[in-house]
Amino acid sequence: MSDSVAISVPAEEHAVTLPQAQRHAGPEQVAFPIRTFRQFGLVVFHVLALGPIYFGITWEGVAIAFGLYFLRMFGTTAVYHRYFAHRTYKTSRWFQFILLMIASTSLQRGAIWWATHHRDHHRFSDQDEDAHSPLKYGFFHSHMGWLWSLKADNPRNVARDLLKQPELVLQEKFWMVPGYTLGFAIWYFFGWSVFFVGFIWSTLVGLHLPMAVNSVVHVWGTRRFETKDESRNNWLMGILVLGEGWHNNHHHDQSVCRQGLAWYEIDITYYILRVLQAVGLVWDIREPGWQGKKSSPSPQA
Repeated sequence: MSDSVAISVPAEEHAVTLPQAQRHAGPEQVAFPIRTFRQFGLVVFHVLALGPIYFGITWEGVAIAFGLYFLRMFGTTAVYHRYFAHRTYKTSRWFQFILLMIASTSLQRGAIWWATHHRDHHRFSDQDEDAHSPLKYGFFHSHMGWLWSLKADNPRNVARDLLKQPELVLQEKFWMVPGYTLGFAIWYFFGWSVFFVGFIWSTLVGLHLPMAVNSVVHVWGTRRFETKDESRNNWLMGILVLGEGWHNNHHHDQSVCRQGLAWYEIDITYYILRVLQAVGLVWDIREPGWQGKKSSPSPQA
């Protein structure tokens, strides 16, 4: 195994086209057939969130919820998003695996699936091919309804660079294992109350807030840059989603790691990555103005 795992692949090598009818279908056409198991699983998690009504809420559960939320949100923002989807920094193969396991506990499917959809989002942002555009398909569909559509399982492009790594392919098949193992451990060591508050609540909040970047932050906020879409900067989402709310900045130049460009635009994910770079665990963090960036809107162009 090589020490560095950052891979650059031409955009055209990602292209895997769907049938014409699926590529240009609106939400009313792609909403069925739904995946019954996935729909059932999402509903069950939301029902389980009512568990504290019976089992109560403890300070221990709240503390664990905050801790797991922060850790797993970092996995989503720093690992799935800024690393696998955009390759905005480099790391070793062994530390990539640790980061991958952290991200996996968020239960947001595999790195290949996540990166594939996000690259599609940038390539077709707020166009018909964007599976979660609130301008095209409405707020609920852009927030989470798209997860039950054909586009959720049949993205237009595939992150072929990630398919070259067998551990990522394996994680794609068994993406639920780390998250459910964590949930079982929380229940086993802390009991039902902490399970419902610490694990279930933090999982759902960690799911809905990143999805709100697709829905909320393409509707509400300010625009520093003129981009081809309606991406916006939203200070509240910038804080809650560890820097992802500076979405207009990100869409202006998705090739850089730092998304909070001004001093007052808090970007916790970026700050942590700078600390990891200082101790040698990551390197080559792409800053605004980095040499070698391309002008194409495709992440791997």
